[in-house]
Amino acid sequence: MGKHHLTHLVLFLLFCLRFFVPCLCQKDGLDNVTTSVYVVTLNQAPTSHYYGGDLTSLNDENNGFKDNGRTQFQKPRYGNITKTDKRFSSYVTRVHDSLLKKVLKGEKYLKLYSYHYLINGFAVLVTQQQAEKLSRSSEVANVVLDFSVRTATTHTPQFLGLPQGAWSQNGGFETAGEGIVIGFVDTGIDPTHPSFGDSKSDHLYPVPAHFSGICEVTRDFPSGSCNRKLVGARHFAASAITRGIFNMTQDYASPFDGDGHGTHTASVAAGNHGIPVIVAGHHFGNASGMAPRSHIAVYKALYKSFGGFAADVVAAIDQAAQDGVDIISLSITPNRRPPGVATFFNPIDMALLSAVKAGIFVVQAAGNTGPSPMSMSSFSPWILTVGAASHDRLYSNSISLGNNVTIPGVGLAPSTNENKLYKLIHAHDALNNDTSVSDDMYVGECQDASKYNRDLIKGNLLICSYSIRFVLGISTIKRATETAKNASAAGVVFYMDPYVIGFQLNPVAIKMPGIIIPSTNDSKILMQYYNSSLEIDAVSKKVVKFGAVAAICGGLKANYSNTAPKVMYYSARGPDPADSLPRQADILKPNLLAPGNFIWAAWSSLGTDSVEFQGENFAMMSGTSMAAPHIAGLAALIKQKFPNFSPAAIASALSTTASQNDKSGGPIMAQRSYAFPDLSQTPSTPFDMGSGYDDYMSFLCGINGSAPVVLNYTGQNCLLYNSTLYGPDLNLPSITLAKLNQSTIVQRTVQNIAGNNETYSVGWNAPFGVSVKVTPTHFSIGNGEKQVLSVTLNATANNSIASFGKIGLFGDQGHVVNIPLSVIYKISYSNITTSS
Repeated sequence: MGKHHLTHLVLFLLFCLRFFVPCLCQKDGLDNVTTSVYVVTLNQAPTSHYYGGDLTSLNDENNGFKDNGRTQFQKPRYGNITKTDKRFSSYVTRVHDSLLKKVLKGEKYLKLYSYHYLINGFAVLVTQQQAEKLSRSSEVANVVLDFSVRTATTHTPQFLGLPQGAWSQNGGFETAGEGIVIGFVDTGIDPTHPSFGDSKSDHLYPVPAHFSGICEVTRDFPSGSCNRKLVGARHFAASAITRGIFNMTQDYASPFDGDGHGTHTASVAAGNHGIPVIVAGHHFGNASGMAPRSHIAVYKALYKSFGGFAADVVAAIDQAAQDGVDIISLSITPNRRPPGVATFFNPIDMALLSAVKAGIFVVQAAGNTGPSPMSMSSFSPWILTVGAASHDRLYSNSISLGNNVTIPGVGLAPSTNENKLYKLIHAHDALNNDTSVSDDMYVGECQDASKYNRDLIKGNLLICSYSIRFVLGISTIKRATETAKNASAAGVVFYMDPYVIGFQLNPVAIKMPGIIIPSTNDSKILMQYYNSSLEIDAVSKKVVKFGAVAAICGGLKANYSNTAPKVMYYSARGPDPADSLPRQADILKPNLLAPGNFIWAAWSSLGTDSVEFQGENFAMMSGTSMAAPHIAGLAALIKQKFPNFSPAAIASALSTTASQNDKSGGPIMAQRSYAFPDLSQTPSTPFDMGSGYDDYMSFLCGINGSAPVVLNYTGQNCLLYNSTLYGPDLNLPSITLAKLNQSTIVQRTVQNIAGNNETYSVGWNAPFGVSVKVTPTHFSIGNGEKQVLSVTLNATANNSIASFGKIGLFGDQGHVVNIPLSVIYKISYSNITTSS
């Protein structure tokens, strides 16, 4: 993996060499045949399997290890090395090169990456026939076609109770998350943003000793871009480059973020505390990440113009783990469900399984494919999957019409002058003599200032149409606002085109008084009032008098609601859709909800993902991509307080203490449709909001036909595991049954980490069609002690509709633990008897 140790990229020639030197001489001749990128894994274990946990290290006197009879791994030729030693990396690279030369015997190919830390393998550009040759090699475990992936805050720390809670327990925001490194696999970062500076506080801020990452240096990412806050930055794009789709102008061959998404997610999790959010000249408060003193390492594998590819993402994850990150945050999802025996068996999820084995907590966005059931894009139980919810801060404004009707809207904009009404002028009625609607059917969108009569617009409110072209980014609010400003309008009003149904708008900052009316029904009310107030000449058909007047009440001041959180309509839903057999869906997804709607966070100075926020330092975005880094930051706070917690323990701590109610104490609601989402809300279920390594191995081995795939990816033999361990048997902080055939018993083991002895009582609400009994119903547990809970579930009715309940553990010192229950298919005892 020599490419990962080059830090200076000065010329484009060097950039090409950085990716292609290992196999450049073999590139010729590939252009005229059909080639694809494949991810190839080998039988020999990766480096991480030699370190940590219960595995013998490479420095052991034995020539390998044997753990309870598991498969032996032979030690590489270097016996006295560390996990970051370049000698082992180069050794593995030579093994990969030797295999390719031996199997393909002088044929043309192009190796892109050598993976060695989390999986032992490589990415290579070959023909389908060459891929088949590789798959037949006795040294090769698995060959998978590369697949594409995509990208799926000033107040949320207060909404989550951090200033009085976790921050104060860790010494305040100045130390919250310190010593923890969060690795972001995303679109990169803007290192110039104040959210990532290291000089804001005089408090000592050393780079964690366990982290060994580097910062690439390029023209776009110059020397000095990294500091004690931003401790590592790399980029991975070899798979994209081989496809000829890498755009040097838009995508940047460096860790720099030309999109904005990666800068946003990094600051949500770990941005500095107290950074002023100023957009369009308006001040919207001060921003902070969830763990403002944690450290950031960036592994850019996603790009503005095309998204990303698994081969590049796996390389990024592999490097992050080798560098020593504590947490990996992925605000990405695959474009399709991976093929194979089960969705779990894909290179990304398998690399993340090894990351969890190495002690790294992994969090991933659920995806923005909701609200349909089984729309999840993050499948595996070792990954904490996060759905998106609203939070309690709202921005809203309104327009008051001259007929005493007030219409609500959105828009981060100031008000018009108090106690004054302004004439409303539609763009269609303000055209100059050289323009007509027949010449330009989109002229109502106010995109070209040269087409309008400035004298008509001056001092009045300009009405513009908001069509699907705004949704697609063809037309922009910014250009329409510039048109209004150039004509000296008093403000701008956008009404919704009737063909844009149920589209949810992120509030957009507008420098002048303005409003966007998102409802098509309210837009009709506006236009009916406007049209009824016009006087039109019968001969010329031109407007001779504009009678409609209005005033805009601005939306710069936030309002706060008690009906939060609620599950957003776009947030992907469970249960896990992974596989055809019901028992393989016995995993609750998503695991958690976090704020993901209308999130203020840092924005790249050259970010282009949102046209409306181009050139701004902050942007308001929505999606599960914004929710996942909230959890990454919270995980950093837990890791800081409990440094010996395993990834599973961190996930359990987050899940079992998550709130089950909104701020008012009522049920968390879930939006059920894309069109008019607020009119289709019902109480949420665990499938909307959610709630150790050997167990994961047993779970994978329990999937029918999985044994050879498990052996290929992990080097572990399923014969050595309990292959009857299914999803419900995993000690997860939830219980999900895709099929309850009469009755079953499920166990959960809980551990007291509160520091004091505590006595708990156990209560439960049974899902419809199911009776539940938990034993014991009372128990006392000392600090560090464990208690096994046995949960008996009996089907009381035949039913195929999912039903939900929960188990609650209530401690006498105020601690509450929630375990969601979900049951889909229920088959009760048969009432039919036989007679002889």
